[in-house]
Amino acid sequence: MDGNTGDAAERARSIKLMIFDVDGVLTDGRLYLSDNGEEMKAFNTRDGQGIKLLRESGIAVGVITARSSRVVERRARELGIELLRQGAADKAGAFAELLSGQKLQASEAGYMGDDLADLPVLIRCGFAASVPSAPEAVRTRAHYVARAAGGEGAAREVCEFILMAQNALEHAIARYLA
Repeated sequence: MDGNTGDAAERARSIKLMIFDVDGVLTDGRLYLSDNGEEMKAFNTRDGQGIKLLRESGIAVGVITARSSRVVERRARELGIELLRQGAADKAGAFAELLSGQKLQASEAGYMGDDLADLPVLIRCGFAASVPSAPEAVRTRAHYVARAAGGEGAAREVCEFILMAQNALEHAIARYLA
């Protein structure tokens, strides 16, 4: 199912909820730990802008991550993401919970992940996206594989792909053209 096909665009047209993994998708996957045990992550501002464009276009945005981190909670709050599930050892269960809470079918939700732990959601959602550095088992199950790396614009690329598929990208950026 490797990406960038008409099938991916067709699937992206139905998306009402887009969910992102954190490490390796919204970040480059590296974990920075200070001497006092504080965790730090680097997020890309362009990815954040893409998420804001989705939200402003009426697409709900969520995050499912196996790790728990105050910095992820802070970043989600900055981006207006209320659908945050941290410490999700069972990502498929967290996905089902988000769908139920939003009263959506799996076909109406997208997910972007980068590793084997993401497969339970990637194979259930309507639109599966990944990054170029993901293992082959993940990339081959994704409908769209971003050209950009995780933490370096991959999420933004996927956000714009969804908006283009829904014929909403030009409207989403119109306020910046005024």
